[in-house]
Amino acid sequence: MIMNDRYPLRGVVVSLNTPFDEQDRIDFPSVERAVESHLLEGAVGFLTPAQAGEVAELSLQERIELIRFVRELTVGRAQVIAGATADSESESFALAEAAIRVGCDCVLAEVPPGRQGNANAIIDFFRSLAAAGIETLMIQDLQWGGPGLDVQLIATMFESIPAFRCLKVEVAPAGPKYSAVLEATGGRLHVSGGWASDQMIEALDRGVDVFVSTAMTRFYRRILDAYSRGNRDEAQHWFHKILPVLAFTRQHLEISIHFYKQLFHHRGLFSTRHTRKRSIPYDRYHEACGRSLIAYLDRLEAEAVDFR
Repeated sequence: MIMNDRYPLRGVVVSLNTPFDEQDRIDFPSVERAVESHLLEGAVGFLTPAQAGEVAELSLQERIELIRFVRELTVGRAQVIAGATADSESESFALAEAAIRVGCDCVLAEVPPGRQGNANAIIDFFRSLAAAGIETLMIQDLQWGGPGLDVQLIATMFESIPAFRCLKVEVAPAGPKYSAVLEATGGRLHVSGGWASDQMIEALDRGVDVFVSTAMTRFYRRILDAYSRGNRDEAQHWFHKILPVLAFTRQHLEISIHFYKQLFHHRGLFSTRHTRKRSIPYDRYHEACGRSLIAYLDRLEAEAVDFR
């Protein structure tokens, strides 16, 4: 039996939005401003490109350029998890190979569409991907509104694929899944929470290592630091402060992308609020609620500075 060491990463990992300029190109100066801002607020790592980064709207070359740019920008300052999920398995392998070349710390991938529901095919894919030279593989257990991958399948892959050390859980309900996979792997699997951050305190109680967020890094870091000191009341205080924003953004991934791009534009990090083709419109009611919440976050930032 292979005994994987528990991956040591703890803290806030930012799943980067992808900013675009007026010509619909990736706006790399905005990427840099955003990365520097998140680092100042306490991020320990970055995930790019992924769902929050409109990954399905990016070409293979754009994805590779993002991975390279963020890695070069953060060497020695933060970990980089390279997103290698793609509709085409050959693209997934190309992204993984690009991530390895530039020295990314970890590669994330989902089950390809053609292998879903077939345990042997799933195992074969991740084993082959890891064999490309990945030292640390993070599997994204993603099913919007559903239970995701079978827990026993996860445990089998963990024991048989040495590179598989991390799991990013984005299923419903997330809490019992965190506990089940930790129990099935003897607490050795590194577990990240993402979309279910509106259940953050519960997730911390269950032993989640990393929270993958898109914004509000300062507040996520404050919550995690308070919890790690054993001050659950303080952690809960700040968690309750960000719940109105989480309630709004967790309506739908595309609402989240629109809102956070508006926030980053408001703060001078993104040069535009542009998103690529989306299926959910950000209508005038969203706009009004979003403006109100951005003003609320501005006030909360001042409170965070004064809070002792």
